[in-house]
Amino acid sequence: MSKRIGFFIFDGLTALDLVGPFDTFAVATELASSRENGRAYDLVTVGLKSKAVVAESGIRFRPDTTILKAPALDTLIIPGGEGLRRANVAGKISDWLQRRAPNTRRLVSICTGIYGLAYAGLLDGRRVSTHWRFASRITREFPKLKVEPDALFVKDGGFYTSAGIAAGIDLCLALIEEDYGPKLALDVARELVVYLKRPGGQEQYSQPLQFQVRSSDRFSEIIAWIAGHLGQELSQELLASKAAYSPRHFRRLFRNAYGVTPAQFVEKLRMEEARARLAIPRSTVQNVAESVGFKNRFVFSRAFERRFGLSPNAYRQSFQSSAKPV
Repeated sequence: MSKRIGFFIFDGLTALDLVGPFDTFAVATELASSRENGRAYDLVTVGLKSKAVVAESGIRFRPDTTILKAPALDTLIIPGGEGLRRANVAGKISDWLQRRAPNTRRLVSICTGIYGLAYAGLLDGRRVSTHWRFASRITREFPKLKVEPDALFVKDGGFYTSAGIAAGIDLCLALIEEDYGPKLALDVARELVVYLKRPGGQEQYSQPLQFQVRSSDRFSEIIAWIAGHLGQELSQELLASKAAYSPRHFRRLFRNAYGVTPAQFVEKLRMEEARARLAIPRSTVQNVAESVGFKNRFVFSRAFERRFGLSPNAYRQSFQSSAKPV
């Protein structure tokens, strides 16, 4: 039996907060139907009124129904956008959300869509996530919320909150996995050409991005290249060649720019990526080690323990048994 997913839309929404999750569920439905597994999801957009809404970017969306006529929903998703950050708009849906909440299995916010749920008082006392730029503001305006500013997404009971745009897709992949298992979620991710499966607890602001933000020279391209080739040999000589420097000059310039040597940076990036991959169900230490450039699991284990203070197996067991986010 298909699950009906509702998407609340309003003037001033962020189009990608809507379209990204919508297409994620649409692809899941298409893949499930092509395998004769039935229709996975029915998707419906819900507006305050029946007239079209205008996104921040100017794109228009016409709702399928209104809050007064909306059918029963398995899951309700609220995208972000400056429109919902207005108290008068968020206030208009508060009563509706309060009425809907007891009979809706999952209520989900993308980015600042959290304002809708917060104004309704549905998140009081709960752990939540939102876009890093709005985390402090949310904390001030809704002091009863337990904001986790770095998490990509957080589940607390039947409420799911996430950071911006891309994190919304991460969350929807997690919801698909909840509903139909990891195989369909993996196939959807591959169809969308996205990275699966970023754990909810992973930081919004990745290590490669942190380094790129601090650099506007050719090193920014090297950082991105390293992140995409962690399983390969990443010697100082190779990296220097790609940056068109001698190895010695490259090492000196890199250290001046980032405060670490190229080798230290590569190891840190490998360890951070390994930590994320260890959280994926059924991953093995050997597979993770090889995927981030270690041919020997024992060398990898020693490097991991040196950086994080526990073995890869111990970390994985700890993460999977106590992690708060999905």
